[in-house]
Amino acid sequence: MKFSYVTHLHCPKCGTEYDHNQIQHLCQCGSPLLVDYDLESLKRDFAPAHLIGRSADLWRYHELLPVSDERSIVSLGEGMTPLVGMPALGAEMGIRQLYMKDEGIIPTGTFKARGAALGVSKAKELGVTELAMPTNGNAGAAWSLYAARAGIKASIVMPVEAPLITRTECAISGANLSLVNGLISDAGRIVAQAVAAHGLYDASTLKEPYRIEGKKTMGLEIAEQLGWKVPDVILYPTGGGVGLIGIYKALRELTEIGWIQDKMPRLVAVQAAGCAPIVKAWQEKKWESEFWPDSSTVAFGINVPKALGDFLVLEAVYNTHGCAIAVDDAAVLDELTHVARSEGAFICPEGAAAFAAARTLRADGWIADSDTVVVLNTGCGIKYPGTVQVEVPVLEPHDCIL
Repeated sequence: MKFSYVTHLHCPKCGTEYDHNQIQHLCQCGSPLLVDYDLESLKRDFAPAHLIGRSADLWRYHELLPVSDERSIVSLGEGMTPLVGMPALGAEMGIRQLYMKDEGIIPTGTFKARGAALGVSKAKELGVTELAMPTNGNAGAAWSLYAARAGIKASIVMPVEAPLITRTECAISGANLSLVNGLISDAGRIVAQAVAAHGLYDASTLKEPYRIEGKKTMGLEIAEQLGWKVPDVILYPTGGGVGLIGIYKALRELTEIGWIQDKMPRLVAVQAAGCAPIVKAWQEKKWESEFWPDSSTVAFGINVPKALGDFLVLEAVYNTHGCAIAVDDAAVLDELTHVARSEGAFICPEGAAAFAAARTLRADGWIADSDTVVVLNTGCGIKYPGTVQVEVPVLEPHDCIL
């Protein structure tokens, strides 16, 4: 078998095709590009048995990934994160089969490592020497560290309110880090100017085609971990929405090569009440969102007022009979604490938003008690040390705690 069955890129809006062996960004019509594979040959050549004995990382699916030369791979062991049963939380919510796909244990502490691994590896294969991107924090941290491993320079712009630890990760990797007194959309404008002025490789969300391919491995893993079955519902905290787009793409590809025969899971885009452009568009039955003014949320990773790939997120939701739901910050913080106390998992605010959404959808009857439900926790709680404030008593040596 070939190492990769990648064939080309295509535009989901106008259908124009592009060569994956050349640097590509957006389509001439302005749309993000998607990666295509020779699925007919994969259906004939590739079977689940071929995965036996392979390394427990996302590169086990290399035939369905866009890196053609194995020597281009830049890896820190990312992927194959656990699918953890949440029995106590599920019993309380009334969901008998509740699972958490825990991305908190991946390198750099969030699911962003998946996109960085694929994006940086393909950039290396294409001969890129310097990249630039805006970020809310975690993506910039991941791309900075993977770029350092690949010997590629990185310029990162993030809001000044981004988590301090992500700023540190970028700086310690040697990236050219700048802070902006604004939102990720403001950072994006600064990066666009730098790309135009200096010819840098634009690694902004969906402005390069390969981040999606890293994120889609979450969908591949969920299917494999469930014995090539799919759950009834997958809830995903949605800012730029690349993970949701990727999971949908993965499950469609698995269906086309015959590895799964189930109906598609209902995909749920979870947003914060203070920044919910996808939710508003879904409620209004639109295919694109509007810019969300004055966005604000404690779940900083999903504070994206306008996603470039919003139409792809909405397509995934509509085509799977899913939904989009917003939760307020109070519910996020309550759920974060609740998950830790009931299941011993210190999750990120974005993951807490997804659990809070599951709780609401079960109470509304949209999720049934018999549904198998997977919630994506997209990062480790310790990356957000200031999110939850706790008071701890200070004892003298002679004091007793009982």
